[in-house]
Amino acid sequence: MFNRLLIANRGEIACRVIRTAKRMGIHTIAVYSDADAQAMHVQMADEAVRIGPAPAPESYLDTAAILQAAKSTGAQAIHPGYGFLSENAEFAEACAQAGVTFIGPPPAAIRAMGSKIGAKQLMESSGVPLVPGYHGDEQDADKLAVHAGTIGYPVLIKASAGGGGKGMRIVEKAEDFRAALDGARREALKSFGDDRVLVERYLERPRHIEIQVFADAQGNCIHLYERDCSIQRRHQKIIEEAPAPGLTAARRQAMGAAAIKAARAVGYVGAGTVEFIAAGDEFFFMEMNTRLQVEHPVTEAITGLDLVEWQLRVAAGEPLPLQQEKVPLQGHAIEVRLYAENPAREFLPSTGRLTTLRWPPEQLARIDTGVRQGDEVTVYYDPMIAKLIVHGAGRDSALEGLQAALAACEIEGVRTNLQLLRAIAAHPAFAAGGIHTGFIAEHHADLFAAAASAVSAGDRGGGEDASPASPWAQADGWRLNLARAAIRLPDADEADGGAAAAAGGGQDGNVTAPMPGQVLQVNVKAGDTVTRGQALLVLEAMKMEHTILAPTDGVVESIPFAVGARVEEGAQLLILRPAQA
Repeated sequence: MFNRLLIANRGEIACRVIRTAKRMGIHTIAVYSDADAQAMHVQMADEAVRIGPAPAPESYLDTAAILQAAKSTGAQAIHPGYGFLSENAEFAEACAQAGVTFIGPPPAAIRAMGSKIGAKQLMESSGVPLVPGYHGDEQDADKLAVHAGTIGYPVLIKASAGGGGKGMRIVEKAEDFRAALDGARREALKSFGDDRVLVERYLERPRHIEIQVFADAQGNCIHLYERDCSIQRRHQKIIEEAPAPGLTAARRQAMGAAAIKAARAVGYVGAGTVEFIAAGDEFFFMEMNTRLQVEHPVTEAITGLDLVEWQLRVAAGEPLPLQQEKVPLQGHAIEVRLYAENPAREFLPSTGRLTTLRWPPEQLARIDTGVRQGDEVTVYYDPMIAKLIVHGAGRDSALEGLQAALAACEIEGVRTNLQLLRAIAAHPAFAAGGIHTGFIAEHHADLFAAAASAVSAGDRGGGEDASPASPWAQADGWRLNLARAAIRLPDADEADGGAAAAAGGGQDGNVTAPMPGQVLQVNVKAGDTVTRGQALLVLEAMKMEHTILAPTDGVVESIPFAVGARVEEGAQLLILRPAQA
């Protein structure tokens, strides 16, 4: 077993890995950017090394800096966590060349599953069921449009490389295909350096069910049951549970067997997740994540296993600790992700200082977090504050525990999705197990009314205020699962006091940034005539794109910032002369 482990990540996953490594007697080494110098994971580790400035490409994505940190500290292995370099085959190879063990699968497996097109072709040849669609190498826009028409609308455009909802667009009709394709490609290129896409049939009311697999270097491969990850926003999970509600033993066995077949097809070693989309009596392969998943704690809860420990032991050459028939399945677990974001404003990320941060007692819930009260949520990284995990003898008791745990949470200083999570946990359709990927959209009115009611009653646990202009009281214009948030800037008379300024603009024509970020695209130029609601520019912040719309009809007078420029919250992005002027 390794004696010295470097964790090439930050936040809650770095803290999670550090806890297990310390329990195993392993010396832990953290890395940090300038933004994280005082972060929780830095203070938890036995030692820490600065690797660069705040932007991730200059620190957490800097292979040379991380390997130098490993060399200078004598690290024998690197755990990449999830995100950042965790599914980067080149990084895994660089670790091997530097004589450091990469805690993850072989580079060939990462490459095989890193391309959605290649992975689906491989799965098709291996007999794993696929969603009907086009998974070929042809990338000409016109030909892709023809394939979409053959598949039949609605279709789903998906980036071939990567995941997390990036580079994904739902297209309802043919005339919208080209614009959606352009947006998906641009986002995919920005996020993954690869603008290739595939096109699939869009399934109505599907469930997202994934199988946790584990394989060792001796040829053993098992699954650790399934997780249902259907409750999503922006194609990103916010609630996960295990086992999947209503899944029969026969279906569990069939999906587990398909997942193992997928893992064996690429010579997999370590922890991985095979994701399926399920509709009716069918299930189809979506992708394989060649790393530990954010939602792995629910699997740990129902099996009693420590998956990080398994990762370390397998990477050190040990065989899997259990055979398939010996894997426990005990009770039911639910995880929710607490984000610094505003659900009623297209889930716009929120930045600021966590002035209040209180969690439920340990006996009620497990809290995986990388922040403490007083810490800053910055624009540089993912806005997740924490994961809250509950476990019960059955789903009903787990749900009761979830409701109690969420009620005990208190977060102030940033806007959060806490009220929305409480509303979902209390919704009768969720209690009945009627979950699917469109759950939030289907029950939008109920969920947002409940959240707004909680705010009006003075419950500040969601980081909101009770002003009539509170975004929780404004459900108009909300749309689920857009890959880019379309922010409609309110008129001056739609908000009181400073709500207009915070939102970004008004009838005076000043269009300001709703948050710190980087200008990704400018759609207009000085002298252009624009109409209310027209897309003016795209701002990227906290791993998400946000389209800024014209607050009124008018003429563009000037654009102070060019593509690539970093802007602060409130910065004047564009000056628009209103038509009535």
